Amino acid sequence: MTIIDSHQHFWKFDPIRDQWITDEMKVLQRDFLPEDLIPLYHQNKINACIAVQAATSEEETEFLLGLANKHPFIAGVVGWLDLCAPTISERLTHYSTNKKLKGLRMILQDKPLGFMNRKDFRNGIGQLKQYHLSYDLLIYPHQLEEALGLIKAFPDQLFIIDHIAKPSIKAPLNQEWKKGIQKIAMLSNTVCKLSGMVTEAPWKQWEINDFTPYMAWVITCFGTHRVLFGSDWPVCQLSGSYTDVLHIVKSYLSSFSKTEQAAIFGGNAIQYYQL
Repeated sequence: MTIIDSHQHFWKFDPIRDQWITDEMKVLQRDFLPEDLIPLYHQNKINACIAVQAATSEEETEFLLGLANKHPFIAGVVGWLDLCAPTISERLTHYSTNKKLKGLRMILQDKPLGFMNRKDFRNGIGQLKQYHLSYDLLIYPHQLEEALGLIKAFPDQLFIIDHIAKPSIKAPLNQEWKKGIQKIAMLSNTVCKLSGMVTEAPWKQWEINDFTPYMAWVITCFGTHRVLFGSDWPVCQLSGSYTDVLHIVKSYLSSFSKTEQAAIFGGNAIQYYQL
């Protein structure tokens, strides 16, 4: 079975730029580059990946595209551009010449409510389709309703929900999250990543069954044809190893058909990221 990791990161650690990596995250306060990931991919039989932006700059996009051009296992890049900039059309034209660029992401989880309704942001979103680029949505459950409005406004644009919209797996199943996921999944231009779950659970204190109701709900809503596996490496190391993360999803999907497993672990990433 082809396994494509639809969500992982690389960086050369910079304590000024990467202030989100706090002292309680010391395990992440170092460089993470392809040579660190390749042994894990051999060990876990991962075939390829999508590298997703972690810093908010065009330099980040250049960095990831440079790595992708050197390492064939990096099948695609979700980069960063300022979608609110008046020059966004020019920047999209420039970067779209690199066929490894598959999508963009501006991190929205820390934006105030109303940001997704901004005219300049929506102007940028509205230009992605002509460049065949997807948009990765990194949001929290309280932002799902606003995201729903954004997705409805652009029915021909593909939106990819990162980290199942980050529900707290430290608490009982969030009803706001359940309703929001259900509504968004009803829109055919959305898919969802089974990623980023271990860091929303008590770090290194979770049990594998803690994730079952969340994965079950995502697949109930999106179906197996609109769900992708992602590791969120190296961030996942705050709460579990790469093998742990893969095992969580493999274990849950073990009763699914081989066709369904193949779709979630690889086929859907190939389709939606146009690999």
